[in-house]
Amino acid sequence: MMLRYALQTVRDRKAGFLGAFLALLCAAALVTACGTLLETGLRGTIATERYAGAPVVVSADQNVHATTVKEKKGKSKTKHKAKPVAERAWLPATAVDTVRAVPGVERAVPELTFQAVPLTRGGPGGEGAKPSYGHAWSSAALTPFTLAEGRAPQGGDEVVVDRGLAARAALKPGSELTVQSTGAPKTYTVSGIAAAAGGSLAHQSALFFGDAEAQRLAVRDGRVSAIGVLPRAGVDADELAGRIRQALQGTTAQVATGDGRGPVEFLDAAGARIKLVSMGGAMGGTSLLVAVLVVVGTFSLSIQQRHRELALLRAIAATPKQLRRMIGREALLVGLAGGIAGALAGLPLAAWLHGRFVDAGVVPVTLERTAGIFPMIAAVGASLLGAWAAARITARRVARVRPAEALAEAAVERNRPAWARLTAGALLLAAGVVLVAVLSTLRTEPASTPVTFLAVVVLAGAVSLLGPLIVKGAAALLAGPLRLAGPGGRLATANLRGNATRMASAVTPLTLLIGMACTVLFVTPTLGDAARAQAREGVRAEWVLQGRGPGVPGAAVERIRRTPGVLAATEIVHTSIRVGLTKYAAQGVTPAGLDRTWDPGVTAGSLAGFGEQSVAVSELAADQLGLKPGSPLSLTLGDGTPVTLTVSAVYARGLGFGDVTLPHGLMAAHVDDPLASSVLVAGPAAREALASAVREYPGVAVLSAAEADGARAERQAAGSEINLLAMGLVLAFTAIAVANTLAMSTGERLREFAMLRLAGATRRQVRGMLRVEALAVLLMGVVLGSGISLAVLTAFSVGMTGAAAAVVLPLVYGVVVGGAGLVALCATGFAGRLAMRPRPVDLATAKS
Repeated sequence: MMLRYALQTVRDRKAGFLGAFLALLCAAALVTACGTLLETGLRGTIATERYAGAPVVVSADQNVHATTVKEKKGKSKTKHKAKPVAERAWLPATAVDTVRAVPGVERAVPELTFQAVPLTRGGPGGEGAKPSYGHAWSSAALTPFTLAEGRAPQGGDEVVVDRGLAARAALKPGSELTVQSTGAPKTYTVSGIAAAAGGSLAHQSALFFGDAEAQRLAVRDGRVSAIGVLPRAGVDADELAGRIRQALQGTTAQVATGDGRGPVEFLDAAGARIKLVSMGGAMGGTSLLVAVLVVVGTFSLSIQQRHRELALLRAIAATPKQLRRMIGREALLVGLAGGIAGALAGLPLAAWLHGRFVDAGVVPVTLERTAGIFPMIAAVGASLLGAWAAARITARRVARVRPAEALAEAAVERNRPAWARLTAGALLLAAGVVLVAVLSTLRTEPASTPVTFLAVVVLAGAVSLLGPLIVKGAAALLAGPLRLAGPGGRLATANLRGNATRMASAVTPLTLLIGMACTVLFVTPTLGDAARAQAREGVRAEWVLQGRGPGVPGAAVERIRRTPGVLAATEIVHTSIRVGLTKYAAQGVTPAGLDRTWDPGVTAGSLAGFGEQSVAVSELAADQLGLKPGSPLSLTLGDGTPVTLTVSAVYARGLGFGDVTLPHGLMAAHVDDPLASSVLVAGPAAREALASAVREYPGVAVLSAAEADGARAERQAAGSEINLLAMGLVLAFTAIAVANTLAMSTGERLREFAMLRLAGATRRQVRGMLRVEALAVLLMGVVLGSGISLAVLTAFSVGMTGAAAAVVLPLVYGVVVGGAGLVALCATGFAGRLAMRPRPVDLATAKS
């Protein structure tokens, strides 16, 4: 019977349930989009291109491993963990002979993969450039590539290019092509054009050199990046892979077949999987928390609007159990409809979001999006569970109250919220304060970021539960100023006091919107400005060479050092290293003349003896690892090579320069791109003299220290845009919730507006009252949201930078508040106009 009543109620009160339907639809779409990103990270396909002709590929292990043994109650528990390294790991060349000797192997082809950027008229790589890699011509069979024109490279001055690159750069046999690889740029003669079986490479360009030249450019003597295996006729690839694994047992070599070859070729795509899992999980978790808060608020408002109807049902002998069952089934019907619609809408939303991440460079195009059914099922399930739980929570009290009390309370809102609501609100507020306190102690970005957004949602949840008291308190404070607005202001004051619960339902999403938007927009500038300040204070050099392309070649740096007026030139290379499984941002610097160009704020030890066996660490890394000057530090370099160095200094400016500083020569030998990303130049040399020294090196620019700081600010802004993109959907959902809640709150006041107009109020006065109410609600939301965001950002700043220096950009903040105000006023005004269309007398005499 209750199911029939539920169906009838949903049919008859479509407008009342529309708000809940929209909230659930948006929530399901968010869950589907985030779930699709998560699934792409877990199961996304990385198709091979370069190794399409090699059924089996052998590569080095791209992970660092650690094994821990824990003793508990007399039992030992062993855990094996692995984390990826930042650069390509290489195999010893002796592995080629081992693989070649395995029965069933027709050919074992050693592969060299290294940076090789063609410098054409359109800039590095040419117009529409793809990533470019160099290889030895002897490995062309791995795709396979065959000559379409010309001949194979002979000697060290010839190169073969793929057909796609030849078409983009207008190259033909006999053309000259300058290539920037791992050393100084060199001009080669194009000896041939190669065509890949099955068409051009979609995601990269290939340049083939003679074997000796390729070995020179790869700068990895005695090592290979991979081994492509061509099996004999009739030999199964998987069976052969098993034999090769057996032959290589005891080494770190990995054997891949089928789809496993793609991650070997595209290391960035393999790394992006982990990033997508982390990003999808963080976005999905935040989305779910926001969705729960919004959906509970929406259903609370919906139930409040039906208070009289539910009270009448109690008066005609409906039991609390029957009411809860009816409300729960209504919620399930709305949840099912909203969940299915949202899950379908989430698929194109996921495709759009993935495309934006690809455009922003966060996710490589080689990682193909996976659109499975599991995120959709999860979205529908979350919608059903969320709707049912929200409805049961909000209907709990009205179902338990006695019939006579229910009818009395249906006409007038209670003076004081229920004790259970106040207790839950106080607990959430305490939890939010604890989270803010914890945030102020967290010193790493991966640890602090999830706590930052969780704290905002928890504090907004406290506002939701304590909202009626907050609104009444704010109404008392605003009573004087609101009276100045005339009759509309006095009516608005009365409504704020008498309908605090309804007004609180509008304050909550506004608080969440402003709090979340300010946190998302200002968390990156807060950290970035502190890092830039440290970098500005720590750079002593007058000039900075910046590589606008592959980097600054060592030959260019040598020319700079010989330029009159140059006292020191420090090359800088960036990567990340691991100590155990913990990742640290690292830089490599030239030891000679370091004190003239760089001051990291040494607090212990000295950089005077910094050399090839030295390492300097930040105070954060020193605290985490228990290091001091003279301590040995065992770490894993970017390509997986383990080394043990001696700590020479501990410095304070870790945000500006990274947590670990190594000698340039050591780091450059273990990264994919050994060219310096920047060079610090100290001395009274003129800018024109420096520019003249590097004129023949394309893409190398001479910047002043201030200009280099500006370039860093631009990169910081790009990072902020990615953050906004990641959380933009949550903000959009919250903005929709604001409009939805305000429209529902205004639309249900038809009888109130009719009685006001019958009592003599004009349409203009009623609309004025609505505007004043909306502005009062907006003011509360702005104050609460800004306060929450400021508290969270200050705690984030204390933890990450050691100072309470939250950065708020006035113009951006003004846009956030203005946008929230526009949403609030438009939603209220539109719903108010619709509510005042019917004749007042018809509404006043209509059935409730």
